[in-house]
Amino acid sequence: MADLWQNAMDHGVALARRAGEVVREALLTDREVMTKSCSVDLVTQTDQKVEQLIIQSVREKYPTHRFIGEESVAAGEACVLTDEPTWIIDPIDGTTNFVHAFPFVAISIGFSVKKQIEFGVVYSCLEDKMFTARRGKGAFCNGEAIQVSGQTDVHQSIIATEFGSSRETDVVDKIFSSLRKVLCIPVHGVRGAGTAAINMCLVACGSVEAYYETGLHVWDIAAGAVIVTEAGGVLLDTEGGALDLMSRRIVAANSRIIAERIVKEIDPFSPTRDDAPPTL
Repeated sequence: MADLWQNAMDHGVALARRAGEVVREALLTDREVMTKSCSVDLVTQTDQKVEQLIIQSVREKYPTHRFIGEESVAAGEACVLTDEPTWIIDPIDGTTNFVHAFPFVAISIGFSVKKQIEFGVVYSCLEDKMFTARRGKGAFCNGEAIQVSGQTDVHQSIIATEFGSSRETDVVDKIFSSLRKVLCIPVHGVRGAGTAAINMCLVACGSVEAYYETGLHVWDIAAGAVIVTEAGGVLLDTEGGALDLMSRRIVAANSRIIAERIVKEIDPFSPTRDDAPPTL
C-alpha cells in the first residue's frame, strides 16, 4: 500500500494548493460570515466551498474512502473514525483569522488508516508554506526537512495556545488559570497563531517548544499530529496520557520533558467528545 498512500498524499498536496488559491481569491472578494455553535464560532461560504472541492476530488479518485470534514459534521454528518482509509479535513483552519484577514490561515488534510494517521498536509496559504509528513518518512516545509527545537529548559521556551470559541465562564476560567500558570513557570512567552494546525507546525519546525489546547476538534489536529511526530516531537493528552484524537485535548511538544512540564500547569476539563452520539 506504500505507493498508494504516497499517491494519495500527492493528491492531498495538490488539493491543498488548489484550496489555497480559492482562499486567497476569496480574501479579496468574499468573506460573508455565518455562525455555527455560537456567535464566535464562525463559518464562511469559502469554508464550505473548499471542503466540497476537496471531498469531490478525493471521491472521484478514491470512491471507497471515508471522510470527516468540519463542515460536513456541522451539517449533521457523524464524526466517526473507523479502520477504513479516512480523509480528515479542515477546509479553513483559522476561519476567524480569514474573516479578519489575520495572516495565518491553513488548509489541513489528514489521512488515517486503521485509526492511525498515515500522512498530514497543512498549507499555510497566506504564507505559502506547505507542511507535509508521512508516517516514518520525516516532516517537511516546502520540501525542506524540519525538526523540533532542541530546547529542554522550559524556562527558555515559547509556548503556544488558543482561547477557543467557548465563552462559558467556567471554561474561560480554566483556560486563563492554565495560561497564568504556564506563563508564570516562567516561560519566555506565550503565543498563538489562531489556528491549531499552524501552531502544531510551529512546534514541528522549532519555532515554539510546545502547544496545548482544549476544545479543538479532530480535523484541527489530525494532519498536524503526524507532522509533529515526524519532526521528532511528542503528543500527549492534557492530563499526560496518550493523545486521543477524538478527546478534543492536546499537548504537542518538542520533547516529553517539556510536554510533561506543561501538563502539570493545565487545569484539565473534558468537552463533549467528537465521536459522542448526538443528543436528542
